[in-house]
Amino acid sequence: MELTADNRLKKLIIVGDRLLIRPKKSPEKTESGLYLPPGVQEKEKVQTGYVIKIGPGYPIPMPTDEEDHWKGNDEKVKYVPLQAEEGDLAIFLQKGAVEIVYQGEKLFIVPQASVLMLEREEDF
Repeated sequence: MELTADNRLKKLIIVGDRLLIRPKKSPEKTESGLYLPPGVQEKEKVQTGYVIKIGPGYPIPMPTDEEDHWKGNDEKVKYVPLQAEEGDLAIFLQKGAVEIVYQGEKLFIVPQASVLMLEREEDF
């Protein structure tokens, strides 16, 4: 399968309670009209970006019955799902995020605990 811009992120698997976030473009100037030098926005404690992939959530430990050896070990892990969904606008703490560059694009891997707020576009 050929890797294209549309399917390149489909091969990524986000683990556990983490989100893959594409940072929102920061404004180049303040509301009063002052131009900001590159890197100023990146040093802010709170960042904003769009959720592009999510992990399965928090794993739930499965109860074990040691007397039932005949059942086998084919039970799947169950997860508590995350609140975030793909496409949400996330406001998150920079301190908890890990910045990566994947195929030339800057992305953040953020645990759900570092997400302060989500904005979701829903049709009512």
